[in-house]
Amino acid sequence: MLGVLSFYRNEITGNMPPNCRFVPSCSAYMVEAITTYGAWRGFVLSAWRVARCNPTGGSGYDPVTWPPVGYRAGD
Repeated sequence: MLGVLSFYRNEITGNMPPNCRFVPSCSAYMVEAITTYGAWRGFVLSAWRVARCNPTGGSGYDPVTWPPVGYRAGD
């Protein structure tokens, strides 16, 4: 997973202007999530982050934390 992310970050987004709504960027967030929480939880956190990357999903600093932001157990 990290190899694919490295390719994406170096070859694809390296040639485009920065336009991410969040800090850190989604790809940097995914690398940190996978290295911190492992492949499965990192994937879940990253998918949740990408799902929130829309005009109504907010912006700003979004640290990597478990459980995902906006998730409330038992609801």
